[in-house]
Amino acid sequence: MKEIINKLLTDVYGEKFTSAHRETLFDALNRTRSLISQQRKQAWDESDVVLITYADQFHHAAAKPLPVFNQFYNKWFKSVFSHVHLLPFYPWSSDDGFSVIDYHRVDPESGDWDDVAELKTQAKLMFDFVCNHMSAKSEWFNRYLQQAPGYENFFIAMDPATDLSAVTRPRALPLLSPFTLADGSVRHLWTTFSEDQIDLNYACPEVLLAMVDVLLHYLVQGADYVRLDAVGFMWKTPGTSCIHLPETHQLIKLFRAIADDVAPGTAIITETNVPHRDNIAYLGNGQDEAHMVYQFSLPPLVLHAVQRQDAGALCGWAQSLTLPSDNTTWFNFLASHDGIGLNPLRGILPEEEILQMVEQLQQQGALVNWKNNPDGSRSPYELNVTYMDALSHREASDDERLARFVLAHAILLSFPGVPAVYIQSILGSRNDYAGVEKLGYNRAINRQKYNDLDIEQQLSTSDSLRSRVYHRLSQLIALRRQNKAFHPQSQFAISTLNPSVMLITRTANNGEQITALFNISENEQHVAVNVQGGFDLISQQAVMENQVTLRPWQVAWIKKQ
Repeated sequence: MKEIINKLLTDVYGEKFTSAHRETLFDALNRTRSLISQQRKQAWDESDVVLITYADQFHHAAAKPLPVFNQFYNKWFKSVFSHVHLLPFYPWSSDDGFSVIDYHRVDPESGDWDDVAELKTQAKLMFDFVCNHMSAKSEWFNRYLQQAPGYENFFIAMDPATDLSAVTRPRALPLLSPFTLADGSVRHLWTTFSEDQIDLNYACPEVLLAMVDVLLHYLVQGADYVRLDAVGFMWKTPGTSCIHLPETHQLIKLFRAIADDVAPGTAIITETNVPHRDNIAYLGNGQDEAHMVYQFSLPPLVLHAVQRQDAGALCGWAQSLTLPSDNTTWFNFLASHDGIGLNPLRGILPEEEILQMVEQLQQQGALVNWKNNPDGSRSPYELNVTYMDALSHREASDDERLARFVLAHAILLSFPGVPAVYIQSILGSRNDYAGVEKLGYNRAINRQKYNDLDIEQQLSTSDSLRSRVYHRLSQLIALRRQNKAFHPQSQFAISTLNPSVMLITRTANNGEQITALFNISENEQHVAVNVQGGFDLISQQAVMENQVTLRPWQVAWIKKQ
């Protein structure tokens, strides 16, 4: 592994990464290896299902949010999920945690490392490694502004006259932001996401060493999965798109090699909200880069299928899914703390269909974020809406709303890969317009925080929509976790029996097979399929013939041994 790491360092830095830098790095790896005693799970399986949540998701007057979350998790979620993805729980200044002030601390408003350790006793953990940028309020950035020795090149200064028109822009905001240094000089610094999120300069070896130290700290603190946030933008070369550059891929390979070395079994997961072809490139050759990539095309394609009551585009895309090795898989999700990304649809759906979907959802109350294009135009890049409200019309009944929502999550849980469910989904949340008005940004529509007693009361009210969603999704997740046919690496086949009925077959190595049928329409469907003698895990009914009737929005998971 030392050989691999040394080669990657040479490929990226050449002689800039000196023998002294290498000694510092390998001393840190050796020290970390000696601190990690708990073994990671060495492979994923059907029991792995992730809950995505904020550390301060639940509040109580007499306790900090992380201890409150731990109690809530033990009561409501421990039997449902295997992993918890804690969105950035470090001190922060904006973007609900993604503008990190100090990578090494837990936000004292939420709790401390002991609270994280307590959660680790109940679940496997996934941490965010916000590796592209950090807060303008951070001590590192303060030292840069004060021109402290050793920090001169921590961030990327650029002459504003530089032609940066080729740079891929994820936001309709300025790429460079001016800052005044201690000597009174003004520098324009690279800020991909906002003026409070200053991009780190990975061309500087000291930055790499500092960020590797962050990664090692997370491994010591028990991260089983590590999410590399906005990782595609990590390396900048003016005159290029500054996304997906070869050096970025090499740095991810370096992070992978380090994790494999000091904490074998750790999964490195890349978060790149981009078209599918670019996204899957982060799996490398199947052995050397990300273990998983976020399956960004799945959320908008499932939404497109439900909205049009036609599974053709979803099915056609899914038939093309291939992995470079059994040591890689997909990180599947429908909803997240961000919106529903639209860039992953580009190259799959015509732009006209994407714009039509955006317009229809806006009419139903969804909000939209836009990005600037190199030619000066702008395009929608993200729908801001809860996934439940995205799937159904405003005037829909709760019964229909629930049926569509369960259908979508059954698709998620049927796909190959490791599924993740956002906490707002398992809680059956609706659009939080009050949050948008209060906080002033669109993404707040799907980031509501709760008083723990209030939300428990709603979950305990059996006829409430929240309670019905919680119990139905929990049932689906439990079924998935009990059946080897849903192993991430089990065989996967997908087709349509008609435009509105999708068929997925999952077959495990031991011969266990589940035929999943999805009626993606408001009409009853009658289909012929070879399932006689099977058993529908969801309805708990035997299937007596090869003619199946599906109610509107119904799902069947029919098992045959």
